[in-house]
Amino acid sequence: MVEYAAEILKYAKNGEKTGWTFVEVPLDIAEKIKPKTKTTYRVKGKLDGLSISQVALVPIGEGNFILPLNSEMRKVLKKQMGDRLKIALEEDTEELPISVDLLNSLELEPEALELFKSYPKGHQRYYSTWVESAKTFETKSRRIYMCVYGLLHQMDYGQMIRHFKKEPML
Repeated sequence: MVEYAAEILKYAKNGEKTGWTFVEVPLDIAEKIKPKTKTTYRVKGKLDGLSISQVALVPIGEGNFILPLNSEMRKVLKKQMGDRLKIALEEDTEELPISVDLLNSLELEPEALELFKSYPKGHQRYYSTWVESAKTFETKSRRIYMCVYGLLHQMDYGQMIRHFKKEPML
């Protein structure tokens, strides 16, 4: 486990990361966690007293990474931009399970299930994480429908999201 302290930062304007709150994971720290890695990977550990797992480290160039802090994390930590955190991290190698509800629905549509299973695990997790992050039964049901519809129409995750932005469900 690698331990260090960092200041909470926020991107004012940075493309798709605009508004993200995060802590930096400098190259020397990232090399101790998972050497010679330049792509996103998952970590576990502690942020002050908050235990975390399956949190993505996102590369930002020059070998440096950021660890995004979502609103739930900030709320529990009672910290905001400019505050410092004690951080302890290690690589999280545990596989994220795929949503059982999503898989059960896909089994009713073999073509959609076949396409879903042809995707790399990381892409399957986009769908699964999105479905499981729904806060209500209605939202989860709608997202499952959108996934099945998109897969039946040979759409990848991004295409499905864009399709339903253009043509929202009633």
